[in-house]
Amino acid sequence: MKFIVGKKIEMTQKFRKDGTVVPVTLVKVDPCVVSQVKTIEKDGYTAVQIGSGEKKKITKSIGGHLKGLVNFSNLQEFRVSDEDLKKYNRGDKIEVSIFEPGEKITVCGVSKGKGFQGVVKRHGFHGHPTTHGTKDAVRMPGSIGAGGVQRVLKGLRMGGRMGCDRVSVKNIEVIEIDNGRGVIALKGAVPGPRNGLIILTK
Repeated sequence: MKFIVGKKIEMTQKFRKDGTVVPVTLVKVDPCVVSQVKTIEKDGYTAVQIGSGEKKKITKSIGGHLKGLVNFSNLQEFRVSDEDLKKYNRGDKIEVSIFEPGEKITVCGVSKGKGFQGVVKRHGFHGHPTTHGTKDAVRMPGSIGAGGVQRVLKGLRMGGRMGCDRVSVKNIEVIEIDNGRGVIALKGAVPGPRNGLIILTK
């Protein structure tokens, strides 16, 4: 299993050898460091925890946990098998070169927050006709169910908070890798705003 944590930069485009244009998202990936290796004997399951980024102030508990390492701003844990666990030791570096162009990976991030939105934007409702007596109700949800039950049924699509959800997109193609700058180009769009945390796994 391959995994690393990066930061979304921006979208741009790349040209393939045959001249076709590919829309890509650039992700900046600084070298991640293994901060903890979890075993069945000690923790009850096998996992690898990696750290990325750096910040000045951390709590004493985190400082003790990261003793001898950098004060990471992000810690992420990944479940691995017993065989993969043997490949990692505390302090090992994981770089973007673990991926190769042409690979299909899974990209995970937190989508952009859009606040409280109505049914037209949130669920794609068409709204009411703008003529034939409609007044001040063009984007209203309309009827929300039968009157006999005297309550709103669970799961009904209504207005509410939109975005800020953890979103995973599978089968994203790796177009290009710049090992010198630590930048990976992924085909298409990935969830999250600029400078948002992006998790890449295969």
